[in-house]
Order: sequence, then C-alpha cells, then structure tokens
Amino acid sequence: MKFFGLVDGSDSSLRKFLASLPAVDQVGADSRAAMLATRSIKASSKRWAIDTAIRMVDLTTLEGADTRGKVEALCTKAVRPDPTNPDVPSVGAVCVYNDMVGIARTHLDLIGGQHVGVAAVSTAFPSGRASMSVKIQDTQDAIDAGASEIDMVIDRGAFLSGNYIDVFNEIVAIREICGDKAHLKVIFETGELVTYDNVRKASFLAMAAGAHFIKTSTGKVAPAATAPVVLVMLEAVRDFYAMTQVRIGVKPAGGIRTTKDAIKQLVLVNETAGPDWLTPSLFRIGASALLNDLLMQRMKMDDGYYASPQYVTID
Repeated sequence: MKFFGLVDGSDSSLRKFLASLPAVDQVGADSRAAMLATRSIKASSKRWAIDTAIRMVDLTTLEGADTRGKVEALCTKAVRPDPTNPDVPSVGAVCVYNDMVGIARTHLDLIGGQHVGVAAVSTAFPSGRASMSVKIQDTQDAIDAGASEIDMVIDRGAFLSGNYIDVFNEIVAIREICGDKAHLKVIFETGELVTYDNVRKASFLAMAAGAHFIKTSTGKVAPAATAPVVLVMLEAVRDFYAMTQVRIGVKPAGGIRTTKDAIKQLVLVNETAGPDWLTPSLFRIGASALLNDLLMQRMKMDDGYYASPQYVTID
C-alpha cells in the first residue's frame, strides 16, 4: 500500500504528516455547526431528504440479548421498511455483531435483499482491547460469514498515548484482510478522544492507512455524533480529497434519532464536504430508532397526519 503518497509507513513519516495538519478552531467549529443546525430545507425537498436518509441508514442492533429472530426481523425491515408501501427505499446496511453476520446475510438473500449490505462490528468492539491476532481473526470470521462492511474500532489507549504508528498499523492490517471483499469503516469513539484536534488527527491517520469510511462512535459512549465532531470529520474528508483526489465516507453513529436530526446531518454534509457526499456510498448514519421516525414523517407527508407508533415495528 502506498498510503496515497502522504506517508511512507514509518513512525517518523506518520508523525511528521500528523504534525503538519492545521489545528481545529474549536470556537469556529462550534459556531459553524450551530449555524448550520438552524438551516431548514424546502418543503418540496423533504421527501427527497427523508428517502435519502433512509438509504443512508445502517440499521443497527448491538445488544447482548440479540437473537436470530430479532436479527431476521431487522433484516426484513431493512429491505422493506414499510411493508405497505413499496416506494420506500431499502436501508444501506444491517449492522450486527460477528456471530449474527451469517444469519443476517442468509436471511437478506432469502427475502430478496441482496442489495443490502451486512456490516460487522469488529476488532474487539466496542473497547478495542484485544491482541492483534484476536482482532485479525475477528475480522476474518466476519468476512467469511458474509460481511461486506467491517466497522473496526481503534485502540484509543494507544492513540491517546501518542502511539500513532500502532493504530496506523492495525488499520493497515485490517484493511489488507478486507481486500476487495469488504469496505472498512474505522470507528474513533470521539467521546473518548476529547478534542477536535484529536478527531482531525485520527481522521487523517485512518484515511492515510486505507479506511473507506471514518466513523464517529460505537454508540456505547456519550457524547457520540455531535454536530461539531461530524463537521470536523467532514472537513477532514474534504481536505483529504483535495490532497489525494480520493473520496472517503463518513458515518456518524450514536444519538441520531429523529428526522430533524437526520436532516441536520444532510445539511452538514452538503455545506461542508459538498453534494458529492450525499450518497450512501459516502455517508451513512448508524442508528436504530431513527428509521421509525423517518417512516412516520414520510407517512405524514402522504396522509397529512402522524400515524401511531404502532404502525411501525419496534426494534
């Protein structure tokens, strides 16, 4: 891997590259994110925004109590979010633990959902505290079971200790396992990285190491996908594209529950990275409850009133 000509894979080269990144203006990032949050979209564009957001959802269940039945029901919903309306698009992917990947892939294929991906959380999710051999096996097991997307967590302890090359090398190793079989999303757990500068640094480190997507969080730690953090990551992919002509995706996860939240994300994307990123191949939203609200808002546009929550499945 050539690392896009930005680094040569050595510790000194990586440190020099990361040190060259401009610092994030925290006040400016907060202010711009707050300003963009006030933006609204035209009523005529709301249907497009809702359907776009549905296509971007990684419909997620990551609970210890997950069962075959729950995962299969989630897959059915992913393919046909509204069984009464075939015009409602499918979601981008179903996101599950490794041991549920085979169940999800088999059921999706059975019901005509070959176009819906299966994303597996990997590398000792959510803590990332495991040996490299375990992380490698974790990833390989998921791909062998049918995962087309790998959501790996970085070793935040190593990153915060300044051991950037260790984090870099782990991403490179997992990216090589993915090969052309799976896209790699790299999870930072931004709530533990604390500063915007760390988020920007982690973003460029992951992209230089070969990530297809950078992802905010596991959904297990708060704060998660705050607007300023997503803004910083979108600025990073925009700037990385200017450097390399390679577009990297962004996936916010954690705390995005309503249609209003989702539309704010779309505004952030459009105004920061640009309209080219307004596609499921470059922007995903990790969520569980969000899809229900998107469906209810869509029903309201059709019927003129809010449907009861009983009209959508409770995940």
